[in-house]
Amino acid sequence: MNHAGMDHAAMANDAPIPQGPPPPEAFSGPTFAADAFVGPEKMAASRASVVRAVSGMPVFWFQADRAEYRAREGRDGYLWDVQAYYGGDIDKLWLKSEGEGSFGEPVESAEVQGLWSHAIGPWWDLQAGVRQDLTGAERTHAVIGVQGLAPYLFEVDAAAFLSTKGDLTARLEAELDQRITQRLILQPRAELNFAAQDIPELGVGAGLDSAEAGLRLRYEFTREFAPYVGIEQEWKAGRSADYARAAGEDPSVTNYVVGLRFWF
Repeated sequence: MNHAGMDHAAMANDAPIPQGPPPPEAFSGPTFAADAFVGPEKMAASRASVVRAVSGMPVFWFQADRAEYRAREGRDGYLWDVQAYYGGDIDKLWLKSEGEGSFGEPVESAEVQGLWSHAIGPWWDLQAGVRQDLTGAERTHAVIGVQGLAPYLFEVDAAAFLSTKGDLTARLEAELDQRITQRLILQPRAELNFAAQDIPELGVGAGLDSAEAGLRLRYEFTREFAPYVGIEQEWKAGRSADYARAAGEDPSVTNYVVGLRFWF
């Protein structure tokens, strides 16, 4: 392009952009002018699609955070810890399930949760719903909790449970991914369980009921598929340990785990 004939002085002296509101005639046309050319139904669908894309299109996500074989003294065992959600950036429906047991014996514990989740900040969701225990003295619980990312990238899931029997309990889980390489990740994990009262039929004592601490080393062949190995220590505390001893159980158990973490 030949710029020689351009009046740069005139361009430099152009009037400034007005700072006031738009003139009234700017609003004199139709609200959705394209409706007259494309059709109101097609344009309404197009606008709704844009709103979904901007505000968070509903998606489905599933993750098996822990699906593992547990080698330990006595009978070896297994554990699952899975969760899924459907929804957008602000509101989601969460489904969670976890449980464990020993091979050749009935399932020791199993539960499923259905939760409504609402974002209360960039990193945190408030969750409320129902939990159903599937083994032992089966109970239904009301649930309220938070899930999100704490400072220093700790993934935290904390919840309180009130059962139909009036039992008040709580659970706090936290884990942290420490990248050794882009594919090799060391994950420390801890879990604490509390109870507001003794629950003898469940072998649960008031105060700190149990604690778990472990390390898992996983290798991500892809982000969605990662086998792991690790070790985890479980403790019963206080009256819960007394209940375990009375039932002939060891209140302290070491698990050597091999598992798979995957999501889609």
